[in-house]
Amino acid sequence: MLRRNLTHARRYPSLTASVVLTPVLMLLLFTYVFGGTLGAGIDGPASGGEYVDYLAPGIILMAATSGALVTAVGVCVDMTEGIVNRFRTMPISRSAFLTGHVAGSALQTMLSIVCVVAVALLVGFRPHAGPVEWLAAAGLLTLLTFALTWLAAGIGLVARNPESASNIPMPLQFLPFLGSAVVPPDSMPTGLRWFAEYQPFTPVTETLRGLLTGTEIGTSGITAVAWCLALTLTGYLWARTVFHRGTDTTTRKE
Repeated sequence: MLRRNLTHARRYPSLTASVVLTPVLMLLLFTYVFGGTLGAGIDGPASGGEYVDYLAPGIILMAATSGALVTAVGVCVDMTEGIVNRFRTMPISRSAFLTGHVAGSALQTMLSIVCVVAVALLVGFRPHAGPVEWLAAAGLLTLLTFALTWLAAGIGLVARNPESASNIPMPLQFLPFLGSAVVPPDSMPTGLRWFAEYQPFTPVTETLRGLLTGTEIGTSGITAVAWCLALTLTGYLWARTVFHRGTDTTTRKE
């Protein structure tokens, strides 16, 4: 199942390319168009004080959320085209279908994160992380990627068609912007600031920023890991429940 999904990604690269290009374009847009204005009132997280040092971790996080689109569309296409019914006649574990989609999408997402990091370095991002910090950042991004991918698998199972499956995960991709990805929550109006401080992506962003640029993490690290684990468990249980319920219903009808 993993090989099948990776083969699909290689043969039809347009969706994967769009997932990679969106955060890259956002990085270039906020760095070169809005960076001068947005960065004027922000103290740089590193010694250089460049706005890109503050922005890059948020855009890297956005790259992690972009992979949800691939999973939702891929699962929905398989469900609506009837290939799952054919799989049920083969000696294939039920869990292999979802696991293959999740693992394949996670690998594509990590590749897009590497591309975004490379572009960020080219436009001036200068992290101060050592090997341990980079490893911790990679672990956090991997955990978040699996959490969102399992949620996206559930979305693909309940979506009526691939078009709706591609639209439903869009809020996940832009939710980091309503946190601390672009500007500190302290600069936001009261209601939005409260939402930004307590939504799940803000502690993940602050933890990633602290690991890469040396800013203070505080309790954000524990909160970020807790959110990622909770989202992973929720998405995993939801996707498996919906998938098994759907296949059991189909079996009874036949």
